[in-house]
Amino acid sequence: MTMKERILQTLTDLRGYALGRGYEVAILYHEEDSYLMRFANSAISLNTNEHLIRISITAYDGRRRADYELITDLSKMDEMKRSLDQAAEMVRHAQPLTYDPTVPALAESFADESAYDPALAGISNEERLDFFNQAAGGLETEDIQLSGIFSCGSNTLAQITTRSEHTQYFRTSDAQVSAVLSHARLKWEVIADQSAQKKSELDPTLLHRDFAFLLDRYQKEQALQLPLGRYDIVFGPAAIGDLLGVMNWIGFNGGSMKRGFSFVGEDRVGQKVFSDQFTLTDDPTRLETFPFKRDLAGLPRGPFPIVEKGVFKSFTWFQDDADEFGVQPTGHSVMHKSLVLGGGDRDAGSLADLVSQPREKELLYIPFLHYMNIVNPSRGVITASSRFGALLLRKDGSVAVPFNVRLTQSLLDVFGEQVAWMARPQVVVNTSVSYGARNPTAVILPRFIRVNDLEISHSNASY
Repeated sequence: MTMKERILQTLTDLRGYALGRGYEVAILYHEEDSYLMRFANSAISLNTNEHLIRISITAYDGRRRADYELITDLSKMDEMKRSLDQAAEMVRHAQPLTYDPTVPALAESFADESAYDPALAGISNEERLDFFNQAAGGLETEDIQLSGIFSCGSNTLAQITTRSEHTQYFRTSDAQVSAVLSHARLKWEVIADQSAQKKSELDPTLLHRDFAFLLDRYQKEQALQLPLGRYDIVFGPAAIGDLLGVMNWIGFNGGSMKRGFSFVGEDRVGQKVFSDQFTLTDDPTRLETFPFKRDLAGLPRGPFPIVEKGVFKSFTWFQDDADEFGVQPTGHSVMHKSLVLGGGDRDAGSLADLVSQPREKELLYIPFLHYMNIVNPSRGVITASSRFGALLLRKDGSVAVPFNVRLTQSLLDVFGEQVAWMARPQVVVNTSVSYGARNPTAVILPRFIRVNDLEISHSNASY
């Protein structure tokens, strides 16, 4: 019996046990193999891995619902059965909801391993170390030291419910590399990162190229404090990815909108809200995003337009939010979306390309936004500080190194009519977090976006 067959048989056996006891449940299996190599002060500071199996049980009794989760092993069937008993006992005491929750009833079995690469899932410690050595090769000194992480692994999800004998099964592989070179005395930092769904997508020479370019500027160019005021800003991919991440929460999430936590109103569907250069899609055909081609309610998922040339097309709805507010679910009961922001018409595939292009006025390049927080969700206002390699690109072609600055701005401006251009080349940005269950997440977006006339609300006097 293969591991996949064993997982699905375990779920089938648990379903049979629940039916025999008269329970109404949905069972989700989550298995992760996670590996993490961390660097600090140009040396490995942590090298660890873990293999975890979680069983999440949702028990239903009319409008009552209760969740129970345990970390277990496939050999511990009695323990898993006891967890079903525990969930069934909990739901008896749960406060009733104000709506009727949907118990998933899978119409057919489905399995997808198209985003799984065994070569990436099985990458060795030696290969991870070699990647970092190539990325920073010849760039470290007594003062300039390497830090960062190489996180990789595989993820397996499977599910079954008492409403149907059918199962769903998903398997993915992923890697996230984030590397920083920092100056021990001057305290500046530059960053380079990479996402991979398969081993062939890992390329340390790209990180080395970005590092070498930024180090040359940071060691040679003037450092300065920017005066407060309004600037034309070019955002790098990490910054764009974080901005889209906040928009995913307070922009087009239907449940957030109904609860007053969105800057896009229900009356804006079909209206021009963003720049006509802005087209955003949830596209689970893109394997780079570790996609779900079915959602956890069993709904098929294909490319889903959210914004088309600035026109807001649709909110996305989790099944539970759709139940609560009486709307049709959109196939978004997933651990993450597969967001793709369309590219523009500006040829700029690297930072060197951007810097070398003629410019009619001064540009501030911000590659990374740090400590981003929401100021006012109903207006889309966020605040964040620049970090990790900002540059001031002067009109005469010269470059300066600005100390970090703070932006407090509405996403309606960042992605609205103030967008001057978007780069044609697209890149993949890994936005995964390392807390909780492994949930590899990535977005595809333009290499750069220029937005005019944004205000700097604070400017540091040093690094």
